[in-house]
Amino acid sequence: MDADRGAGAVTSTDVTDVLVVGAGPTGLVLACDLARRGIAVRIVDRSPAPPRTSRAKGPNPRSLEILDDLGVAEAVLAAGSAPLPMLKYRDRAPVARADPWAGSAPSPDAAYDRAWLVAQWRLEEILRARLAGYGVRVELGREVVGLTQSPDAPTEAEAEAGAGAGPEAEDGPEADAEASRVVVTFAEDRRGEEAVLRAWYVVGCDGAHSSVRKLLGIGFEGTTREDQVMVCGDVELAEDALDRGLWHQWFDEDGAVMLCPIPGTRTGWWFQAGPERDGRGRPLAPTADGFRRLLAHHTGLPGQALTRAELLSTYRVNVRMADRFRAGQVFLAGDAAHVHAIAGGLGMNTGIQDAFNLGWKLGEVLAGRADPELLDTYEEERLPVAARTLDLTSERLRATLEAIRRPGGGLDSAITADTTGLGVGYRWSSLAADRTHLDAGTHPDARTRPTTATHPTGAPLTADEGPQAGDRAPDAPCTEAATGAGTRLHRVFAGPRTTVLGFGPGSAAVLDEVAATYGGTGVRTCRVYAADEDRGENRAGEQSQEQSQEQGEEQSADRREGRTGAEAGPPGCAVIDAEGHAAAAYGTGASARAEASAGGAASGARTGTIVVVRPDHHVGLRVPADDARSVREYLRRLHGTGHSAARPPERSSERFPGRFPDMVDAVRKG
Repeated sequence: MDADRGAGAVTSTDVTDVLVVGAGPTGLVLACDLARRGIAVRIVDRSPAPPRTSRAKGPNPRSLEILDDLGVAEAVLAAGSAPLPMLKYRDRAPVARADPWAGSAPSPDAAYDRAWLVAQWRLEEILRARLAGYGVRVELGREVVGLTQSPDAPTEAEAEAGAGAGPEAEDGPEADAEASRVVVTFAEDRRGEEAVLRAWYVVGCDGAHSSVRKLLGIGFEGTTREDQVMVCGDVELAEDALDRGLWHQWFDEDGAVMLCPIPGTRTGWWFQAGPERDGRGRPLAPTADGFRRLLAHHTGLPGQALTRAELLSTYRVNVRMADRFRAGQVFLAGDAAHVHAIAGGLGMNTGIQDAFNLGWKLGEVLAGRADPELLDTYEEERLPVAARTLDLTSERLRATLEAIRRPGGGLDSAITADTTGLGVGYRWSSLAADRTHLDAGTHPDARTRPTTATHPTGAPLTADEGPQAGDRAPDAPCTEAATGAGTRLHRVFAGPRTTVLGFGPGSAAVLDEVAATYGGTGVRTCRVYAADEDRGENRAGEQSQEQSQEQGEEQSADRREGRTGAEAGPPGCAVIDAEGHAAAAYGTGASARAEASAGGAASGARTGTIVVVRPDHHVGLRVPADDARSVREYLRRLHGTGHSAARPPERSSERFPGRFPDMVDAVRKG
């Protein structure tokens, strides 16, 4: 087993940078992202053993990009399968077949075009193994029963050992006196002893019934639909009972049964159905015998074809969102912050994307490079996304319930381009540096002109426009300039760093300045050459992606081992946009043509575009190559002033924004 109840047992003197509460996909992704940054992270879960439920059916394309960045996408793909065509029945007879993904294919700007079927327990197993590679294991059987946020200076022993985030040793006793840690109390252990841990930050990823959220007193407003009920479980069917190459769906006037094969199993299936009801129409609790009766009634298969049923549960449509995602130094993510209708499969995926948004911000603040105000942008960005997702999934559920009333309707009605997650962006964010140049309708404050661009899924962009600040940074196939090996821009972005892309000859000066200022402190550069562009001599600092990645891994290992002085990281790399996909995706081809027509090409040095890509693969800034000042100011906000930037973060209780009601309302109007 890769998680151990006794591993890393909490004691009354323990201190850490971040405590993650809840070891589902959200918590595990966050812990992996923090651990690879050299942040001291602990992750606990109240369960005595890792759950084996399959629950969520798998990551969507955007989550697959995140898992790819964490280095586990290949394992996830190998453990699962592509989504299956759907065979729909009425009165036990097949009436329609649908494949919602038949017309989709990977594109230059998105390597993943569809969700992936994988049991949630298997995904969690893969993430736990990745986390163990950083020396961090899930601490099981640990239930949080108390949270206190109050000034709490380290002990002398901690100060001498440099415990916790380490800024005390750098800044001395004055910083210690003003430090504030979250004191976390756990339920009594097997010996009847209460355990306490102190952390700079705590993140509640502990599900819809979150103890962290309840201890904070944060409201969880919404509705539970008692009339929309489904029974679920993992079952085994006799071999050859059904074709495992299809997702079978029986929708009748008096109920439904859905059976989808669980990848990686020989006879395992996800079972979902309308419940049996008593004489007064009330839903009955799920049982194995009840599943057999439902199977026989709707499918015509003999009940004994269902040989085993486990992990039985009743699902009620629950749509709720926390009043806020942050209280001081404690955050909420995933189901602890928002729960959605099941349609579209966005619950787990939204949580994974919460974690990827928060991880790099915590990392930069704890490293002392960014001001604590950067953490305000987590709620600023993710709360509107959650609000929009609640609306989207509720709308998809309504569409699906309407579709299945007719013969041939099925779960394909829940799947749209919005459910891929690839369109989610943050154009309204204070981290979208050029947001003032956007059309007024793209900002959440523009309530008088709601357009499709006002919500987090963003508006379609043409190749000439390219992404705007806040949008997901497109992928693109390229070749490494140093080796000629094939790569992709998302592989260039991979790892815990911001990437500064330079298009055109005028970008060289800015890239050189950035590499000199930030090399090894969380920022890297990448020169993107056009196929016909003269590269001249092999530029200093331009490495292959493999070389850069190796150096980056060495740097992470140095931090994990406490060798914090080894900060000389990879200054940058260079790729060739052989087929023009990067220029098309980022709109730089159009920019170059415009500059050339305006005479900009004559000067040579001014031709080009700089794109700053945040660590979570969102565009932060996109400016002409001669606007070095904007690049400088933006990177200073995210990463300080460079090599000399590392400083202790402010540990006092930080102010946090409210619920952003106007922003949420405007986002929802989109």
